Amino acid sequence: MSSDLVKLRKYVSVIEETHHDGGPVLDWPVMKAAVGGVIANPYAGRYVADIQPMMKALEPLAVDLTERVMKLLDAKGSELEAYGKGAIVGIAGELEHAALWHQPSGFGIRHAMGGAKSIVPSTVKVASAGTRIDIPLHHVTASYVRSHFDAVEFCVPDGPKPDEIVFIVAASIGGRPHARVGGLTPAEIKVGDGQR
Repeated sequence: MSSDLVKLRKYVSVIEETHHDGGPVLDWPVMKAAVGGVIANPYAGRYVADIQPMMKALEPLAVDLTERVMKLLDAKGSELEAYGKGAIVGIAGELEHAALWHQPSGFGIRHAMGGAKSIVPSTVKVASAGTRIDIPLHHVTASYVRSHFDAVEFCVPDGPKPDEIVFIVAASIGGRPHARVGGLTPAEIKVGDGQR
């Protein structure tokens, strides 16, 4: 995956399979995965007023990362229950470079999944190589399903270099292993706009 604005160095993946979290063994394990793409930051080390052209260029990367997450989970898009996104900008960049990920990642994730309604939660930071980041997860249909409020911890040991950005997509099949704090359940979702 490469274009004038999106030059990929590597992919990094993480997957978790949880069979219990201190309670009874689950009938089906909770599966969580995240994939990050480490790319060169074309705006590193200088202030560029118009950075929006990169947003469209990032859409294929968002689709690619989502498809890689689905492959790790051995899942179709319709089987994903929660998702999230994030970015780590190397220290020669700025926080606004991470914000470039918001629109294309939402588009790419929904495109690869075949559609979803809920907001895709996000976290971003400017940091040095090896920094860990927690990618938040929310239910894909309704953002207020408490059982699916979770996170996936992610790290690239050698990235981002100062002139790089790591863009990340995460997803899960299942919510927290022993969710029992009430609230809206997936079976009770009635409004498909992701806001209930």
